[in-house]
Amino acid sequence: MIRLVDVWRSYSLGGQELHALAGVTEDVLDGEHVAVMGPSGSGKSTLLNVIGLLDRPTRGRYELDGREVSDLDDAELSRVRRDRVGHVFQAYHLVARLDAQRNVELPMLFAGVPRAERHERARAALAEVGLAKRSGHRPSELSGGERQRVAIARATVLRPTVILADEPTGNLDRAAGQQVLELLERLNHGGTTLMVVTHDLDVARRARRVLILEDGRVVNRLAGHELKSLAEALAAKRVEP
Repeated sequence: MIRLVDVWRSYSLGGQELHALAGVTEDVLDGEHVAVMGPSGSGKSTLLNVIGLLDRPTRGRYELDGREVSDLDDAELSRVRRDRVGHVFQAYHLVARLDAQRNVELPMLFAGVPRAERHERARAALAEVGLAKRSGHRPSELSGGERQRVAIARATVLRPTVILADEPTGNLDRAAGQQVLELLERLNHGGTTLMVVTHDLDVARRARRVLILEDGRVVNRLAGHELKSLAEALAAKRVEP
């Protein structure tokens, strides 16, 4: 379970304090599928970075799987991030010089997984995303959809409890985007918590729940099927306690 209590993330810019997150309090239950929407600069990616332990809140409390993680030291933070959270980015962030197999093996290498087990688990992860025959290809030899599927295999090979996807279909055509969403949803149906930042209403409507952010605050919470337009969701601002 993800629990945020009065979480702020502030920055100093030109002598002025800016709040990327401004008092977010939210629970995300185990196995939920939550979409996060809002205008550019509303704090969507910052929220995902805090939840994904890529950034620390300025103040407030963050619990992941029942453990307070806001104040962990860097080494412990890295271990929790590695073991509990899988990240999927719009730009894939694959290592260009490595083939798909070795890209998927990277997190296991850092986790100290023995070589033979790394090979076996990476092959299995690529097979699960339909890329068993493309394991020897480098990112430049793969389509955008294939690169994103490699990124999903890499994000899930250590069996995280949470997958955070930041605009995972943003660089893809509709057919490739549909494949990626179906893969993420299949993982969610298997019990993995899934949070997706998106500007795409069709992507957001697939979620069980949608959080609408504005100026670093959650201003609306909707069931996915209730979402008609971002403008309407922002205008309503019907935040519940």
